[in-house]
Amino acid sequence: MNIEQKVKARGLEWPKTAPAALANYVTVRRTGDLLFLSGAGPFVDGKQVYTGRVGQEVSLEEARKAAEIAAVNLLSMVEGELGNLEHVRIIKLLGFVNSANDFFEQPSVIDAASDLLAELLGENGKHARSAIGTSVLPFNIPVEIEMVAEILK
Repeated sequence: MNIEQKVKARGLEWPKTAPAALANYVTVRRTGDLLFLSGAGPFVDGKQVYTGRVGQEVSLEEARKAAEIAAVNLLSMVEGELGNLEHVRIIKLLGFVNSANDFFEQPSVIDAASDLLAELLGENGKHARSAIGTSVLPFNIPVEIEMVAEILK
């Protein structure tokens, strides 16, 4: 099974096109063998799937699903830049979780993205990572994830 088929088998949708920038920035910046990706959230075909703070309007399970959607969007951005995902290693994720004041499970939310990337890319999907709780994110999304990836030769 290819990555797109694996994503669909998990009940997720592979984007028809890579997510576009929502303001004055680029979604992917390539420098040497590294790709720096702007933050991605839980959008499917341009529509926001989840809204609100985790631990308040959004459950832990919904937040984990939002993190998986964000990870799929990041991979589609890489594919949009390179044409495929055959020679890519994920270096780092930076995950932001829009958190209620009494929500402290940010690592569990971002684990969903980390687990998905490892499942889809094997050893090349394992990465360094930070998970940060915030009081608000753009568009009141529950999760935003940035990524750094390496192009393997």
